[in-house]
Amino acid sequence: MGGDGEAGRPRVLPASAEALDTAAGVLRDGGLVAFPTETVYGLGADASSPDAVRRIFAAKGRPADHPLIVHVADTGSALDWAGHFPPAARALADAFWPGPLTLVLPRSGRVPDAVTGGRPTVGLRVPDQPVALDLLERFGGGVAAPSANRFGRVSPTTAGHVAADLGARVDLVLDGGRCGVGVESTIVEVLDERLTVLRTGAVTARDVEAVTGLAVEAGAGGPARAPGMLPSHYAPAARVVLAEAADAPDTASSWVKDGRRVAVLAEEAPGGLPEEAVVLPPVGSPEGYARLLYQRLRDADALGADVVVAVPPAPSGIGTAVRDRLTRAAHAR
Repeated sequence: MGGDGEAGRPRVLPASAEALDTAAGVLRDGGLVAFPTETVYGLGADASSPDAVRRIFAAKGRPADHPLIVHVADTGSALDWAGHFPPAARALADAFWPGPLTLVLPRSGRVPDAVTGGRPTVGLRVPDQPVALDLLERFGGGVAAPSANRFGRVSPTTAGHVAADLGARVDLVLDGGRCGVGVESTIVEVLDERLTVLRTGAVTARDVEAVTGLAVEAGAGGPARAPGMLPSHYAPAARVVLAEAADAPDTASSWVKDGRRVAVLAEEAPGGLPEEAVVLPPVGSPEGYARLLYQRLRDADALGADVVVAVPPAPSGIGTAVRDRLTRAAHAR
């Protein structure tokens, strides 16, 4: 197995049947496997092994009190990890699993403290990605997996991103292509009939309310109850500055005049930008923005941008999640 601080590149394998068997074996041996989901690439370990789970935290540089999500192959498997599965959670699982929704539920006795940061709840998800589901079925257990990147940085949506971020800290990377959704799952805490959205994603609060018939609360601040709740997160090396489309030219110009190399990210490039600004390839729609957001932030770093002027999408549907990620990236400075 690769050392937690070891330099170099990990073993990257196309996601064939043989590679999936190899990956399941690595997990059984206490190793780390990065694998694709529909949201982002996850850094997986055997969720029942505290030692394996601790390797995730070491590889990412992640604080030990930040809980992880346990990925399982189906709802039946999720029942083994939850101490209580309320009717509202069952309705959400029936509607959105497999899919980009994590349910935070009271934990069962089999969940190690290393997974939950000592909290009485556990996050559970059935991913909607064939490679991930095949791996989970071959492994036959729960896989604890945050995003496969260094803590607080831009999430990975390709196998190449994982290799660049983590190197040989990860034992094996399964290459299943680019992630289809591109931003992390929605996280909903379900405590009987009290539902709280802890992180936004492709499944919206309105979707949750429509399925359950219950009002949904917004997650409060304070210690992280789920991944991605820190004010500063998802950040590239470049500074991220938010601007509405009408203000983007002036915002970009002010940074150019300050001697900064500026990149602009938007659904469609605003008119009137200074010629010195680099316009990143437009993402075209809220769905395209989500799918390409982390790639474009990495592109800006590769271009040597000091500042990314980002025009967020409208705050509806998955656009709400994109705005959330950009806002947290902007708070990194």
